[in-house]
Amino acid sequence: MSPVTFDPLASSAPLIVYIDYKSPYAYLAKDPTYAIEEGLGIEIDWRPLTLDIPSYLGSARLDEQGRLVESQRSERQWSVVKYSYRDVRRYGSRRGLLVRGTTKIWNSSLAAIGMLWAKEQGLTVLRRYSGLVYERFWRRELDIEDVAVIERVLQEAGAQTTGFRAYAVGQGRALHDEIQQSAFDAGVFGVPTYVVGGEVLFGREHLPRIRWMLSGRTGAAPDVAYEHLTAENVMTNNSVRDPLAVAIDFKSPNAYLAIGPTCALAEELGADVDWQPFLVTPKNRRPDSEANDRGTRHRRFRADYNEREATRYAEDRGLQLRGLHRQTDSSLAGIGLLWAQRGPASLAHAYVQRVFERYWREELGAKRDSHPRAGKSPRGHLRNRGADKSAIVRYGAAAIL
Repeated sequence: MSPVTFDPLASSAPLIVYIDYKSPYAYLAKDPTYAIEEGLGIEIDWRPLTLDIPSYLGSARLDEQGRLVESQRSERQWSVVKYSYRDVRRYGSRRGLLVRGTTKIWNSSLAAIGMLWAKEQGLTVLRRYSGLVYERFWRRELDIEDVAVIERVLQEAGAQTTGFRAYAVGQGRALHDEIQQSAFDAGVFGVPTYVVGGEVLFGREHLPRIRWMLSGRTGAAPDVAYEHLTAENVMTNNSVRDPLAVAIDFKSPNAYLAIGPTCALAEELGADVDWQPFLVTPKNRRPDSEANDRGTRHRRFRADYNEREATRYAEDRGLQLRGLHRQTDSSLAGIGLLWAQRGPASLAHAYVQRVFERYWREELGAKRDSHPRAGKSPRGHLRNRGADKSAIVRYGAAAIL
């Protein structure tokens, strides 16, 4: 692979995987991805994508005691970062992986160049190198910005390192930079990103689909999933006493896609579902700005990807997702849910199902105030707040029947 022939979405291998050693999500994806490689007997084309985290999540720095000494992050960005680490530790702990939060945003390009060097010396060396870098970096035992440190890790992984330092500032740096620019321009914005036959999938939750695609697409396409837990894995009794609390927003396509699997899980566990309204910013909402800086482009790529992802999985399950770009205030539908919860659990459940189905068929407007064409809605859209309110009440009443 060279800067001249590099294609970000094509490879002689059936699967391309983009990773960054400073991403804990890429770390969690490593072993499950190896399992697909080994189980199917395929080759994986591993490629580095050095994330520019400050461009979309801001930056911060901690001192040696873990105290915040510098921050250029909004409250929302901090919420995303803090949840991400909780999420990673939750899944990492199940596999015995230690993930310590970093004290700064590292420049992982040198470790990525080391990956390119290791890759040229075979899969065994590359695997050893990646394993050592991931494990030690996330234990805070590895300075990935020090060329001598990376060189020693390469040697420990079994690589020949003569000429590596010149490569790191010359050919390797040029190749790394070409990969970054080409991949980002092609819409690869995060890690782990998988590419199968030119189709881009972001996140290890798509590994069941990737396995299905690489196995000939036999049978129904699988849903997103992490490590699967059956009722036998998580239960010691025949039922769960506490209800399963689930926050939803009727204007969220991801929440709609989660309804079926959530209900199936609740039935498997013998648990009730406590549906709770929670208003969110749509994941597929593109930035209003037409700017072309990296942060704006990242958010634009991510929004477009989220739309494709939701549409892909909805089509697999025969669900309609119309009007993805509506800017709807769903608070009235949420209030309707709170009202339905005053009755039996079956009422709230039926209300949730009906509102989701009819909203995403564009047969129901949760509240149309914020739609840019309010008052000029096409057929099937509700035209004013009064109509919306009547519709919500009508469908809430219908849920009882």
